[in-house]
Amino acid sequence: MGIVLNQSLKNTIITYFGFGIGAINTIYLYPVFLGATYYALTNYIVSSANVIMPLFAIGMQNTLVKYYSQYETEEERSRFLSFTVLFPLLLCIPLCLIGLFFFDTITVFLSKENPVVKDFIWLIPFIGLCMAYFEIFYAWARVHMHSVFGNFIKEVGLRLLCLFGLIGVYYKWISVINFVYLTAAIYFLAFLITMAYAFYIKRPTFQFTIPHNVKSIMEYSFYIILSGSVANLLLDGDKMILNQYMKIENIAYYSVATYIALVISVPSRAMHQIVYPITAKLMHENKHDSLNDLYKKTSINLQMVGGFVMLCIFVNIDQLYELVPKEYSGGIMVVFMIGLSKYFDLILGNNNAIIFNSKYYRMVLFLGLMLVFLTISLNMFFIPRYGIIGSAFATLLSITIYSLAKLLFVVKRMHLYPFTNQTLYSMGITFGLFLLFYFWQFPFHPIIAIGLKSVLVTILYVYINYKFVISIEINEALDQVYKKIRRQ
Repeated sequence: MGIVLNQSLKNTIITYFGFGIGAINTIYLYPVFLGATYYALTNYIVSSANVIMPLFAIGMQNTLVKYYSQYETEEERSRFLSFTVLFPLLLCIPLCLIGLFFFDTITVFLSKENPVVKDFIWLIPFIGLCMAYFEIFYAWARVHMHSVFGNFIKEVGLRLLCLFGLIGVYYKWISVINFVYLTAAIYFLAFLITMAYAFYIKRPTFQFTIPHNVKSIMEYSFYIILSGSVANLLLDGDKMILNQYMKIENIAYYSVATYIALVISVPSRAMHQIVYPITAKLMHENKHDSLNDLYKKTSINLQMVGGFVMLCIFVNIDQLYELVPKEYSGGIMVVFMIGLSKYFDLILGNNNAIIFNSKYYRMVLFLGLMLVFLTISLNMFFIPRYGIIGSAFATLLSITIYSLAKLLFVVKRMHLYPFTNQTLYSMGITFGLFLLFYFWQFPFHPIIAIGLKSVLVTILYVYINYKFVISIEINEALDQVYKKIRRQ
C-alpha cells in the first residue's frame, strides 16, 4: 500500500505542476509567440492526432493493465507484453496504407476551409501513432509499479519541451512553421524515452504468440477502442469540426477558453483515483447503504471544491482576458458554457465508477456513443450559425443531457441518490458569491485584481460553507488544519 500512496502523491503533484506549465503556454505564450493562425494549426494537429490515437493503440494500454497480473508465469507475462506491442503494429500498417491511398481526398476535405492545414495533414497520423505507443509503454511501466516517470513525461515533459520551443520562436531560433514540426518531434521523443524506460524496467524478449485468452482480450480491447474514441472525440472533436466551418484562428480562441474551463475538472482526478477502488469494493461486497452514502459524500465534496474553482475563474474572467490579445476576448462566453458543463459532470460524484463496476458497465459505452452523436450533430448545427459560442453551447447541452441520463440510470436501476439539501445550499452560495464579485471591478492591474478578488472569494466561500456545514468531511479537514496551526 505504501508504494501506491507514495506514487499517487507524486503523480498528483506532477499533474498540478504540469497543468500550471500548460496554463502559461496556453493562455499567454502560444497566443503571443505563435499568433492565432499557427497556434490554432498546432492545436488542430495535436487534437486530431488525439482523436485517432485509440485506433492505433487498439485499447492495448488498458488491456495490458487489466490482464498482465492474470498470467502466472514470467514466460506468459513476457509473451503477453510482446503481444500488446506487436499486435497494434500489425493493424497500424493496413490503416496507414488505407490513409496513404486516400491521402489526397482526405487532404482536400480537411483543408477546404483552411488551406494552411494542407501541408501538415501527414503529421496527424504520425503524432497519433507516437501517442498510441507512448500509452502502451507507459502501461508497460505501470504494471511493474513504475508510474511516476511516465506521468512526468506526459504531464510535465511534453509541456516543458513545448515551452522551450516557444522560447526558441520568441528569440527567432526557429520559425513558427518549424515549431509545428518541432511539436511532432517532441511527441516522437516522448515515445522513445518512455519506450527506453519501459525496456529498462523489464527487458523485452519479443516473440509473437497469441495468448490463450485472446477472445476475452479482443472483446475487452474492442470496448476500450470505442470508449477511448468516445472520450477523445468529446475532448477534441469540436476543434476538428470548427476547422471544417470556420477560419482556423477560431480554434486558437476556443482552445484558450476551453483550457481555462478545464481547470474546474482537475479536483475530480485526485478524488476519483481514491474513490474508484473503494466503490468497486463496496459493490463487490454488496454494501448498498455504504455505497449510497459514499455517492452523496463524493457529490457534495466535489461540488464544493469544483464550485470554488469555477467561482474563482468566473469572477476573474474579464481580468484574465485582459492579459491575452484582444481578439481572444470572444472566448469569454465559451469559458462560462464549458465551465458549467464540467460543473454539471462534477456534481455527479462517483457516478462513472458506480456504472463501470456494475453489471451494467456496457451502458457507459452506449451512453457515450449517444453523447458523441449529440455533440457532433449539435456542433454541426450551431457552429455555422454562432461560431465558437455555438460549439460551446453544443458541448454544454450534450454533456448536460449525458449527465442527466447517467444520473437517471443510476437512480432508477440501482436506487442510488447523490443529492441532498446541501446540494441546493452549495449551489445557492456559489451563485450568490458570483453575483457579488463578478460585477465588482477592482481599479488595479489585472494580476493584482485577480489576486485580491480571489483572496476575498476564498475567505467568504470557506467561511460560509463551514458555517452552514455543507460538507462534514471538509469541515473536519479544516478543523484539523486549524488545530495544527494553533499548535505551532
